[in-house]
Amino acid sequence: MRDERMGFEAFDCAPALRLEAHERVSKLHNDALNRRIEKQEEMMERLEKRLWLTVYGVVGTILAQAFQQLLQAGH
Repeated sequence: MRDERMGFEAFDCAPALRLEAHERVSKLHNDALNRRIEKQEEMMERLEKRLWLTVYGVVGTILAQAFQQLLQAGH
């Protein structure tokens, strides 16, 4: 592309190129951070499910032992 006024080809100046490069690097960093946050959220969800399974397991064990003691007391 030519600049018709001066007869020179259009070119990008160094500060504009540095800014574009910085914007690309910033976008890459933000994308990487977003992926890491998503992974951590998935891990937290899995951990929460495991925690609830553990809680239900403990409560079930306690109730089973109490029920067993009631059956033994009735005999």
